[in-house]
Amino acid sequence: MPRDVLKRITELKEKISDADYKYYVTAEPDLDDQTYDMLMKELEKLEKENPQYASPDSPTRRVSGEPTKKFSVVIHSVPMLSLANSYNFDDLSDFDKRVQSLLNGQKYEYVCELKFDGLAVSLTYENGAFTRGATRGDGIKGDNVTNNLKTIKSIPLSINSDVYKNFEVRGEVFIKKDDFLSINSGQSNRGGKLFLNARNTAAGTMKLKDSRVVASRPLNIFVYSMRSAELFNEAKLNSHFENLTILKELKFPVNGFSRIAGTIDEVKNFCDEIEEIRDTLLYEIDGVVIKVNSLSQQESIGNSAKSPRWAIAYKFKAKEKTTRLNSITLQVGRTGIITPVAELEPVFLAGSTISRATLHNFDEIRRKDIRVGDFVKIEKGGDVIPKILEVLLDKRQNNSVPFPEPELCPVCGEKTDKPEGEANIYCPNYFCTAQIQGRIEHFVRRDAMDIEGLGTSIVEILLQKGFIKDFTDLYNLKNRREDLIILERFGTKSVENILSAIESSKDKPFEKVLFAIGIKHIGERTAKLIANHFGSIDKLSTAAADEIDDIYEIGPAIAESLFKFFRDEKGKKLIEKLRASGLKFEISKSGSVSENENFKGKIFVLTGTLGKYTRTEAGEIIEKLGGRVSASVSKKTDYILAGEEAGSKLDKARKLGVKIISETDFEKLL
Repeated sequence: MPRDVLKRITELKEKISDADYKYYVTAEPDLDDQTYDMLMKELEKLEKENPQYASPDSPTRRVSGEPTKKFSVVIHSVPMLSLANSYNFDDLSDFDKRVQSLLNGQKYEYVCELKFDGLAVSLTYENGAFTRGATRGDGIKGDNVTNNLKTIKSIPLSINSDVYKNFEVRGEVFIKKDDFLSINSGQSNRGGKLFLNARNTAAGTMKLKDSRVVASRPLNIFVYSMRSAELFNEAKLNSHFENLTILKELKFPVNGFSRIAGTIDEVKNFCDEIEEIRDTLLYEIDGVVIKVNSLSQQESIGNSAKSPRWAIAYKFKAKEKTTRLNSITLQVGRTGIITPVAELEPVFLAGSTISRATLHNFDEIRRKDIRVGDFVKIEKGGDVIPKILEVLLDKRQNNSVPFPEPELCPVCGEKTDKPEGEANIYCPNYFCTAQIQGRIEHFVRRDAMDIEGLGTSIVEILLQKGFIKDFTDLYNLKNRREDLIILERFGTKSVENILSAIESSKDKPFEKVLFAIGIKHIGERTAKLIANHFGSIDKLSTAAADEIDDIYEIGPAIAESLFKFFRDEKGKKLIEKLRASGLKFEISKSGSVSENENFKGKIFVLTGTLGKYTRTEAGEIIEKLGGRVSASVSKKTDYILAGEEAGSKLDKARKLGVKIISETDFEKLL
């Protein structure tokens, strides 16, 4: 009997996987919905009655039961590098000349593929089973989103092959155009916020903690590479195009628009052909990817620190349309910046309906002479952000007038401020109600207090219900536990997680707290410099503006902003409320600098791309050992640490006679 059960479970898994492949990949379904559902229910029943036969690669495991609290980090075995971009055929010709030179006269060919507008991911298979999926992240490390990727039914959970057992597949997760419109239609019917575009929606969905919600979204994937060290070393994988063919045979979803090109002219022809049919495709693309076909030649050509030298992306021209500017509204951001926004006659462009576009600042309005009632030409920069290119002056109304700069904040009525030399106009009132939600969202973000679970929608609910008035009230939510649990979108477990994250945030160091408060001009690095200099909030709050200005890299605008904040009674009360809640307002001894004579008091400028470290990591090492990192080269600079593709800073350093060191020299100093 057990053998019969195992045999039936195996049969059901194969039938369901085959049906998924035919439905989601080849679009040739051979089972009706009712038959499919009956097979799935039978499999679920048999696995429940015989849990010893329930395996991770079963179709019943595509949706995990419990939400993930936090994604674990995956280190990519081979970095997921980004591609260098080209925007015209001259760039492609230059790329071809570089390849020709690097291959020293060898014959070569290219593979041309579509450049999908989605989220890059990697899929790892061990002994034929899908065991791990990760986002690209920063290219070196990404988030473990295995359960979310399992919800995509075109991804095979197991591979039936005697040859290909341990390998990695890379691809792009995306949402089809029609599916994106359906998602936004549903959002509109529910009174929810509309998503900006299909790409961001796919990326955001993949980062949701609850794979049951992910499963409700129509995610798709195209895969475009296969990596297997053992097969490559045995010369069983010779070319990229062969990889694509093998992936198709293994029943992965591979896009049909790929072609071998013998010359760069053939590549250009392919780019023209695809741009012609771009709008007819069911999914968004923003260009063509060109790769050297031979895998051994790819290895010979190699990579730069940022991107492979054997591949390039040809980006299509941004799409344009003409529409009418109905009005200009003013938005106040968390730092008080007043941003003008163009309210447009809705127009469909590059996969979504555009009804708004940022105007950046009032200098931009004046420079382009943008007026209410004008007909304007708009484009999606990078096919994502809508912007106004120009005004069609020949269609301008005779009674149009220039748009005035605001003298008062449109929300709180405070007199606006435009600092000399800046394009932005500010509401100087730190406690303006329009700034509150943005400040709370800034306060809880990962690089500030890192309070997980408090996204935009949750913060909105807490403000609307009066549970909080600003971020200092977050530390009193523990007294409203029972009231929170009964709110919509909350529950016992989610409330406990939020309260736990709030409590854990009290361990964040002084520099993080200072950054999280969101004082004008105080970024993450600036907060660290100031915290290290003064050591405590008490010394900082009593410092004169010129004392703050004396800190290296801190200018008068930052000094004035801090000085004003700590002289404001509301600012003082805010600090005291946070202090009473137990936040850290002085540097702990464990966080003090461990000095190295090669670094103590020395000023470093970092430029170019390093091999072993990111610039942020190298900067942290320098500061930990008593040095300083500057953003610009001057006569005071002691060293310029130059990586690959160093730019103008290197030229300036040579002119000034500043000592230039390589990454190897840097490690010797360490």
